[in-house]
Amino acid sequence: MRNTILTVLLSFISVAVFSQTKSADSAVVMRKVYMDGDTFYVYTFDEFILKEFDSKGEKEAYLKLVRNVKKVMPYAKLAAFRLQMMEDNLNQLTSKRAKKKYIKATEDAIKDEFISQLKKLTKSQGKLLIKLIHRETGNTTYEILKKYRGSSSTMFYGLWAKMYNADIDTKFDPIEDYQIEYIIKNNKLE
Repeated sequence: MRNTILTVLLSFISVAVFSQTKSADSAVVMRKVYMDGDTFYVYTFDEFILKEFDSKGEKEAYLKLVRNVKKVMPYAKLAAFRLQMMEDNLNQLTSKRAKKKYIKATEDAIKDEFISQLKKLTKSQGKLLIKLIHRETGNTTYEILKKYRGSSSTMFYGLWAKMYNADIDTKFDPIEDYQIEYIIKNNKLE
């Protein structure tokens, strides 16, 4: 009986000790301080914010925002990368006709690759994607469309977005959208 209790107790202790995993970047030893013969380690920890929600609805809305940011952020980063790559390639082309042809080919390739995935986004994820594209590129979706597609196409896409209560001229404001900014930094999505 005594051996059984000892075995159970040791197994609980070993599970408790080994289940405490520590992230590699959660704390960093800055320096050692020697005081009265004792050694104290000075640590620096990642910043965290304790958020208390007033209601269950607020908490659910925040968790929904976290899910949406995690789902949409890769598309925004990819859009910024593709836009930069397209801009670099356009700078190498000399004729206006070659540039138009390249823009059309790039648009078709992007549509073929992502249209099925983007159609699965919800309205709130689509609105969030518009904001995050502005955050990543520094240009609103309206400005990007106007530059590469022209005024009539931009107006068409703007009206289409209005049908879904979205605005292609939405800007990302880090102060107003502090929760989105915090989610991106906290989840290392940058």
